[in-house]
Amino acid sequence: MKRAILSDIHGNLEALQAVLADIRSNDVDEVVCLGDIVGYGPNPAECIDIASSFRFTVLGNHDQGALFDPEGFSSGAERAIFWTRKQLESGDPDVESTRRRLRFLCELPRSFRDNGTLFVHGSARNPLNEYVFPEDIYNARKIEKIFGLIASCCFQGHTHVPGVFTQDGRFFSPTELGHQFVLGNQKAMVNVGSVGQPRDGDYRSSYVILDGPRVHFRRVDYPVEVTVRKIHAISELDNFLGDRLREGR
Repeated sequence: MKRAILSDIHGNLEALQAVLADIRSNDVDEVVCLGDIVGYGPNPAECIDIASSFRFTVLGNHDQGALFDPEGFSSGAERAIFWTRKQLESGDPDVESTRRRLRFLCELPRSFRDNGTLFVHGSARNPLNEYVFPEDIYNARKIEKIFGLIASCCFQGHTHVPGVFTQDGRFFSPTELGHQFVLGNQKAMVNVGSVGQPRDGDYRSSYVILDGPRVHFRRVDYPVEVTVRKIHAISELDNFLGDRLREGR
């Protein structure tokens, strides 16, 4: 079975549509999402509608922030999440569609396990909020504690930086791996990157395809300027949220 694993859509409809087109061209059997469907981007409702058809989705911190008061957000991110909440609560005259989207977010699990593989937004230790950055390999205690909660492999997002952490305390970017990694006896944490707001210096959407034990890292071009213009046209969204998309930061 081939499974597409994506994360951090962040209301970027153009990026999500491009990724789904790439997924269809690769004969993928199912799609799963590691959270943050909304936040930052201009099309939260449309992205939720699409995500509701995935095999499963786990809760992200921005998804939770759209339902409750956001905690630990920057001022720009907080303004964006309050705008997102307004769109989800009153932006659609169809009351049933509004209820369906909010119900979908409310029912998202914090984690999902499938045959020993863990799927979370942040980390195995704190599924919603903990960041695991590449430089955390120098924090051996942190990495050791997180790996202690993983049976075999954990797929995660949240940092928007794709790559693989191995149990022996190393991190490999997709480029260093030749854009593929084979899961084996050693535990691994796989960050799938971000569909809607990559932050590794490459503006293209990032996701992975899991085909048996083999993880394929994918990058997908999308019409970024369309998304930038949408963000600039919404006064409640900082222009920076659009400008950063061009540089993948």
